[in-house]
Amino acid sequence: RGVQLSNRVFIFFFQIFFTIVLERGRNKLTEVKAMAVPPFALNLGPLTESILDLSRVQLRETPELREKSIRELRQLLHEATDLHYRDDDDFLLIFLRPCHFYPESAIKMMRRIAEFKKNHNALLKHVMPDDEKSAFEDHNIVNVLTNLDHKGRRVLIVNCGAPWDPKIVNSDKLFRIFYLVHLAAQLEVATQIRGVVVIMDFEGLSMKQIKALSPAFSKRLLTFIQEAMPLRLKEVHIIKQPYLFKMVWAFFKPFIQEKLGKRMHFHGGDMKSLHKFMDPDYLPSNYGGNLPAINYGGKDWFPCIMEHVDHIEKWNSYGYANAIP
Repeated sequence: RGVQLSNRVFIFFFQIFFTIVLERGRNKLTEVKAMAVPPFALNLGPLTESILDLSRVQLRETPELREKSIRELRQLLHEATDLHYRDDDDFLLIFLRPCHFYPESAIKMMRRIAEFKKNHNALLKHVMPDDEKSAFEDHNIVNVLTNLDHKGRRVLIVNCGAPWDPKIVNSDKLFRIFYLVHLAAQLEVATQIRGVVVIMDFEGLSMKQIKALSPAFSKRLLTFIQEAMPLRLKEVHIIKQPYLFKMVWAFFKPFIQEKLGKRMHFHGGDMKSLHKFMDPDYLPSNYGGNLPAINYGGKDWFPCIMEHVDHIEKWNSYGYANAIP
């Protein structure tokens, strides 16, 4: 009888354990589905309570502070007669969220964006998706995962190694692609709050890519990311970089400020190192993840970018008032 009782107790606790494991698995699957959005589309739906809670904790966003900060930023913008920007609520939130709802910081960012656009006018003036259609569709250099990561963040992939032929897609085109993608991403309110993650894949890096990643390009890219991009860049992961990457890093390092430096992580070919930051259940097998290998690219994302050409065209007119086309 004692043996039978022990067996029953064992079976009872095993059933409980199995039920818990199964339920956790179901919850995980539900969470993955919740993180997903329709492929090749922006998530422009209403915010969930969890996202609003995150914004309150990380960005200080409350209905009261949001209203107050919008009002103050609008006043600062009206006083800055040399700047030309829209002043509706949704637009001003693009700048207030990455600045944690400090209006003075937001207006400084708007001024830095105007300055960056002035300094790179020849590169960015009138830039539209159609201008880079071939670079988007025919060359898989910049890609975006169709699913979000385990924290609900957008994941941008930049193939800086063998897939990139700078003779066909030069560094100016590469920058414009990145610039256009950021203009689309800023329309996702959830992305304004949760931020973005960048994976830079250097597999197959050779001298032709290194020459394109010049000090001038490095300075422009890092100035944009750190001073003139109204998005929260949460992490940058450098993966599959060969020994030659030391030459690229020599270009990048002088322009990297402390804040960005703390968010950069170098993994080489060690995907388990990447998984310390990004859950493999949300990564494709290309990066040691449990999702299918990536079988899509810029060609699939291009129609999504084209859906928002009105926003891009208007953005081209913003900046210094005397620079309006």
